[in-house]
Amino acid sequence: MTKDTLSETAALRALLSETPDTHVLAEMLGFVADRLMALDVDQLCGAGLHERSVERENHRNGYRARAWNTRAGTVDVQIPKLRKGTYFPEFLEPRRVAEKAMTAVVQEAYVQGLSTRSVDDLVKAMRCPAGVCMQTP
Repeated sequence: MTKDTLSETAALRALLSETPDTHVLAEMLGFVADRLMALDVDQLCGAGLHERSVERENHRNGYRARAWNTRAGTVDVQIPKLRKGTYFPEFLEPRRVAEKAMTAVVQEAYVQGLSTRSVDDLVKAMRCPAGVCMQTP
């Protein structure tokens, strides 16, 4: 086992021993999410945290906290920030994907020449807040 794997195993054991049973699943989900984000950012940067490399293309620049609502409960995740560009993990995207799909449907209805009243009825049927569906994706 590598040094990182040993420290992660120790962190997971500590998490399991200190967390009440009702929150174990949510805490484990947060642990895995944070690890996945760290691996993604390692790949985007070209080097790991505190690692020097000639292949490095970017650097981390802190974290931003976000509450992630899941079926296991609300999970607090720390999304890494980058000095150049942005990073947003794919597993937090489903809500955005649905909004993009809804926007595309309304835009297509408009392009096809449906009347304003029909588009308005479509928006109301989808329960889309006024103005949100009409923005470009």
